[in-house]
Amino acid sequence: MIEKRNKSNFITFLKRYLKKFIVVLLAVLAILFASVMAVNIYVERMGTKYILDQNTVPTADAILILGAYVYPDGTTSSMLTDRLTVGYELYKEGKAPKIVVSGDHGRKEYDEVNAMKNFLKDKGVPSQDIFMDHAGFSTYESVYRARDIFQIHKVIIVTQDYHLMRAIFSARELGLEAYGIPSDRHDYGQAMKMYRLREIAARNKDFLWAKLLKPKPTFLGDTIPVFGDGRVTDDK
Repeated sequence: MIEKRNKSNFITFLKRYLKKFIVVLLAVLAILFASVMAVNIYVERMGTKYILDQNTVPTADAILILGAYVYPDGTTSSMLTDRLTVGYELYKEGKAPKIVVSGDHGRKEYDEVNAMKNFLKDKGVPSQDIFMDHAGFSTYESVYRARDIFQIHKVIIVTQDYHLMRAIFSARELGLEAYGIPSDRHDYGQAMKMYRLREIAARNKDFLWAKLLKPKPTFLGDTIPVFGDGRVTDDK
């Protein structure tokens, strides 16, 4: 009889404990979710302030085109093609005398930046006006290196709208006078749902990095002032 009563008391205690644990866990998850969404909205609003159109954006030291996927044969994806096209138009309109193409060239077999430079050269942009950032492995690293390696103070960033808000936020938190031009020239299909969802996490990460921690990028190195000759960044 006593054994049954003890067992019953233990089960009652366990149920109460589990109930409290679940309540606390749900509360923590709710707070975490609210914090993530609050940061997402904050980054979005701060970046949106400086998104302009091609007519109203002020002149700058350089146009920073952020990298995206390149096919194995060197062909730029539709998303990257749109970024390069808008960057080229800004250059032709005299919005900046130089272009920095920043992307992933961490492996010999994958090269975003030379594909980007070749696209612009085919459009008629002189090689000396195109600087390649071979170590733009993330948005944060691209804007950090734009400031510290290429010595840019005032920049026009080109990428798709969903990504642009974070890029501007990060650049401004790092002290750059940054403006943005969206390059949404096409419908990029169902992939955009994944990109937008992933962007929430990316905004929270870059909020932490750009506003609080400010870690150094994977690679730094000697300065390459954007006011010089872009051919110094050539590796081929």
